[in-house]
Amino acid sequence: MKASTLKVDKETVVAVSKVHTLVIGSGAAGLNAAVQLHRQGIEDVLIVTEGLKMGTSINTGSDKQTYYKSAMCGNDLDAPLAMAKNFFEPGSMHGDLALVEAAVSGRGFLNLVNLGVEFPQDAFGQFIGYKTDHDPAQRGTSVGPYTSRDMCRALIAEVHRRGIAVHEKTNVVSLLATGEGRARRACGALALNRAGEVVAYAAENVVYAVGGPGGLYKTSVYPAVHTGAIGLALKAGAMAQGLPEAQYGLASIKFRWNVSGTYMQVVPKFVSTDADGQSNPREFLRDYFPSVGKMNSKVFLKGYQWPFDSKKVVGGSSIIDILVYIETVEKGRRVFLDYRENPEGFVFADLDPEAFAYLENSGAFQPTPLARLKHMNPGAIDLYADHHIDLAREPLEVAVCAQHNNGGLAGNRWWESVNIKHLFPVGEVNGSHGVARPGGSALNAGQVGSLRAAEFIANVYAGRELNMADFNQSAKTGIREVLGFLARCKESGTGWRAVRNELQERMSRAGAHIRSLDGLKLAAKEAKAQLAKLEAEGCKVENATQAVQALRNRQLCFAHWMYLEASLYAVKSGVGSRGSALVQDAAGIRAHERLDKARWSFAEEDAGFREKVLETVFKNGKASSRWVARRPIPESNLWFESAWADYREGRIYAREPTC
Repeated sequence: MKASTLKVDKETVVAVSKVHTLVIGSGAAGLNAAVQLHRQGIEDVLIVTEGLKMGTSINTGSDKQTYYKSAMCGNDLDAPLAMAKNFFEPGSMHGDLALVEAAVSGRGFLNLVNLGVEFPQDAFGQFIGYKTDHDPAQRGTSVGPYTSRDMCRALIAEVHRRGIAVHEKTNVVSLLATGEGRARRACGALALNRAGEVVAYAAENVVYAVGGPGGLYKTSVYPAVHTGAIGLALKAGAMAQGLPEAQYGLASIKFRWNVSGTYMQVVPKFVSTDADGQSNPREFLRDYFPSVGKMNSKVFLKGYQWPFDSKKVVGGSSIIDILVYIETVEKGRRVFLDYRENPEGFVFADLDPEAFAYLENSGAFQPTPLARLKHMNPGAIDLYADHHIDLAREPLEVAVCAQHNNGGLAGNRWWESVNIKHLFPVGEVNGSHGVARPGGSALNAGQVGSLRAAEFIANVYAGRELNMADFNQSAKTGIREVLGFLARCKESGTGWRAVRNELQERMSRAGAHIRSLDGLKLAAKEAKAQLAKLEAEGCKVENATQAVQALRNRQLCFAHWMYLEASLYAVKSGVGSRGSALVQDAAGIRAHERLDKARWSFAEEDAGFREKVLETVFKNGKASSRWVARRPIPESNLWFESAWADYREGRIYAREPTC
């Protein structure tokens, strides 16, 4: 890494760090990219991050956070093609990406094992598995509620052992690119350092590992410290795919955590109150079920079926999510899970056979939900206690929250951006998933994608080709934009929190799991107006911390406009309700006989769109979307001698045509 300066004008001189490969973000994917690059001979690597203890990977989990990998135990025969078909089947995922995520799964997983992540194995060395959602095999594994945290800790230790440079307390505020059309390439980034100064990074390659769009939603299970930065890449013109495809589900909001697994299987009592959290408590679910047993059975199923699923609304467990949404969003009430008492009228024998058998086999016939939780998963109680929430003394407030974006930036089979060379989006910011995915496959995709990006860089982009004159021009333009925006912010009377709240409330209202054509039309129009106002006026800045938040608002506001435009395009296209999104339509399928028909009917899915992928790009000042045919799972050359020759001669790294 080399240090220099860039003179922007008479009064502005910016520090520049020149590095071969810049890794932006320090979650499990970004850390692995740095380690793999260093392992493959690219030693001039720099990680730029808000902090090694920030972000989703190290601060999140679930009841039993799953890592989805190829099967490695018992009679579970597995092969890349079989696993790829399971990735591909839900729809709107490219087949070559599915095959890569399957084929490289073992390498990514065993790398973590070798770094010390203690995934459970038996006396014979088999890595034990279990079934997760959308999983026909037993490919799931876990080290407990903090699987991704343990992954990060092991990778951070390896980063330190290898002496890889890290700039912490550094917030990237602009992604730099140069060139036009097929010649467009990434060349670095701008950031605010810990002193609040603008600094620049010149790089041959940029690994973009900024995570999912956690800051877009009011009700979110993303850690509060994680907001994401996909907006910077979208503003730079990077192609996105599948932006409307996401996962939403029930989560606690005082401490953000999915209430999946045993949190639901012990059948807690659902209670709603007035906005003060105390007045007029009532068990609201009971109004919508023919019996207490049916109600409790659906609650139990939320453990298995945690994400909201439009296919599980009519007669299924996802009606629970809708009822919670009605209480919290439409009625303005608050919803709590109370583990201290059973739902009124609770009787084990009234449960459906599946729920009864599970509790019987688990020996979980204790008298209260809390006692059952303590018996089956005491760590689930301890987890909340560690965050000053005592389930024995207080109820747990919940809402339907954004949890994961299946879509994101579009990358090829080497995880390089399809329209900006030398840019490698890895982890959740890469939109490799489709309508749905097996639970835990996001962790697999992050390790696979970062490994593939590192391998391509080491074999194809190991040289130094960046024209510094081009970088300087791009950097100067970006610096002037950033400083101009911050100057407007100093004169603004609008607080940054008000700007953030407005866009988050809009996304949770119109762009989350409940959508409508009219709602999205209005929201997209409002989003564009807010973006224009923010660019023109900024938001109030009084110190370096607020400057970071103001610039974060800038990219979040841009991103939420792009997401809403993409979702509006999808609904206009007639895609209907699919995955974790329900599209309201008075002429559609009625969600529940006890809900208003006009309000709570929804459009049926047009399954033909599963054979397509939605692409979205910012071009000529507009958010442009189009449907493209998804690529099938490729037929690879499996004759050893021929494949060996392709590998020896480097033909496997041939880059697909750009957009």
